[in-house]
Amino acid sequence: MRTKLDAVLHAVNQILLGKEPQVRLALTCLLARGHLLIEDLPGMGKTTLSQALARILGLSYQRIQFTSDLLPGDILGTSVFDKDSGQFTFHPGPIFAELVLADEINRATPKSQSALLEAMEEGQVTIEGATRPLPEPFFVIATQNPVSQGGTFALPESQLDRFLMRLSLGYPARAAEKALLLGEARRDLLPKLEPLLDHAELAAIQALIPQVRASDALVDYVLRLVEATRSEPQFAWGLSPRASLALLSAARAWAFLANREYVIPEDVQAVLPSVVGHRLRERADPAGHGGGSLVQWLLREVPAV
Repeated sequence: MRTKLDAVLHAVNQILLGKEPQVRLALTCLLARGHLLIEDLPGMGKTTLSQALARILGLSYQRIQFTSDLLPGDILGTSVFDKDSGQFTFHPGPIFAELVLADEINRATPKSQSALLEAMEEGQVTIEGATRPLPEPFFVIATQNPVSQGGTFALPESQLDRFLMRLSLGYPARAAEKALLLGEARRDLLPKLEPLLDHAELAAIQALIPQVRASDALVDYVLRLVEATRSEPQFAWGLSPRASLALLSAARAWAFLANREYVIPEDVQAVLPSVVGHRLRERADPAGHGGGSLVQWLLREVPAV
């Protein structure tokens, strides 16, 4: 299984050049059964990453372009009256896919953003009083532009908390961008990708992640990190139990990708910025984005042993 995961990482890295840490984090998020938020400027490869993962993992794929006039029914689906049968027929929306790209999610209104909440948390949607299960696996990759850009609606904390991880791709290194300019267009390479895992293999790997051993000492380290956010004065609020579970789950998946059957503090530290950065705010600026500096404080001040 790990050989196949190495092949998956290699294949995606051939498409998204120079972004090995971010690709590993994205796969970690999927293996931990989480959802991923990518915040970056347009044109950084967010869509390409989602399409590459879908093709290599053999997942059905749908892209939802979030705009200010998007309605919840455009995401979830709607019932249409069939005059021939005299009944309403449900037409599923693009949410009924195994990997869903919610592109520029913060350009939609809060009402449309919230349409994703039940789907991401429960793996199902309730439409017109009927509960409909979503495919398994179900993985959302949402992208958003920096909130400083015009025409954006900031995601509320309740929505941000549904994402296991948030990361940024950033500008490529000079060598990677040169290879990008001299090579074939990345979009032209996507159709050539072949699935490297089938659904059964992916489900089997996801089932192995909770079995990666976390010692009492390791769990105590996670608890010290979480407790620091609840007691230190610079934090506007502390991390929730959901966040501590997310941190441990992501650390287990990161350890699994590193070919280990146990978690070490370095695994927790590797995923900490992506797992908790979007969940933290500075008390002096609770509406701002001070998560990055708070994460660095946690890494520096909270002892691992």
